[in-house]
Amino acid sequence: MTLAFGSLFAVSCSSVKKAESAQTSRAEFLKMKGDWEITSVNYDKGYQIKPFDEGANAQCFVGSHWRLIPNNYSGAYTIKGGGNCPTVTQPIKFEVTRDNEFKFKKLVADTKAKNVTAGYILQIEKQDTDNFTLVQSVPFEGNVIKVYYNFVRTGMEQK
Repeated sequence: MTLAFGSLFAVSCSSVKKAESAQTSRAEFLKMKGDWEITSVNYDKGYQIKPFDEGANAQCFVGSHWRLIPNNYSGAYTIKGGGNCPTVTQPIKFEVTRDNEFKFKKLVADTKAKNVTAGYILQIEKQDTDNFTLVQSVPFEGNVIKVYYNFVRTGMEQK
């Protein structure tokens, strides 16, 4: 069974800067600054997961590179391609809420970030200086499927 999902949510660019979505601890938020790689994606293998509307199997995200720049809420991810996986570089805007939610929206060419109103919500778990896990909860046929994206730091963001 193939399950394409995105866990879309509505967001506006101004919400990123509002006090009610401010980070619990600026220091914790800044730990995300840098270059990251997804080392594994774990979920119930009874489903074929295609996250973030990329049309790619979740396993294509293993080895993907994520650059996160908290001071301007921007970043990008790159899927390296090969096999049945596409080559994708996707700019994003993101925020981390006081509830440890990692919210991001994909930026679209020729569209201002504030005009992109859909995105994704994942829960941050097991965060330390060099690792973190994002958990996506996807409702499907009355159940919730959890997808775990495990990240490891590969370097600091270049200035």
